[in-house]
Amino acid sequence: MTVLELPGLRPTTDRIRENLFNWLGQDLTGLHCLDLFAGTGALGFEAASRGADVVVLLEKDKKAHANLLRNFSLLQSSPLSSKVAILHRDSLEYLKQQADGSSNLIFIDPPFQESALLEQSVIEAGRVCDDSRGGGIYVEFPSNRAREEIEALLPDWHCGKYLEAGQVKAFLFRSGRG
Repeated sequence: MTVLELPGLRPTTDRIRENLFNWLGQDLTGLHCLDLFAGTGALGFEAASRGADVVVLLEKDKKAHANLLRNFSLLQSSPLSSKVAILHRDSLEYLKQQADGSSNLIFIDPPFQESALLEQSVIEAGRVCDDSRGGGIYVEFPSNRAREEIEALLPDWHCGKYLEAGQVKAFLFRSGRG
């Protein structure tokens, strides 16, 4: 997979990605996933490889979007059962247009310097995500942010899993239904 050097692009590390998918499990069959601020697409492509029914990757940056398409074409040598859509769209605007409970697993990893974007995306994800069949809301944010600040954005959810590695904190939120 090709990784571009672009401002704000910070791929999820292998360690964090491994932990996340250990938390989620090996089989994501039946889930509808959104990979917001997809960047390299590592999280969305991993969800697709684990059988998620639908995976939508959203990337606003033109170069990063083109790179996502290239990376996806490289992955086509291993057929996926998932329907994968790679959209050149603003993630927050897309999320605001989604129906309540229309996704089961949402990955949120915006550029760290855009704290308002993180906060708005997390709040919207709480409305859009229905994790009753598994999944949840995964959030990556800078380690200098207080854990409680992010938890307060999703009052009806609880932090099911938490990890801190280097300059990154990561949560997997569960609603209690999932």
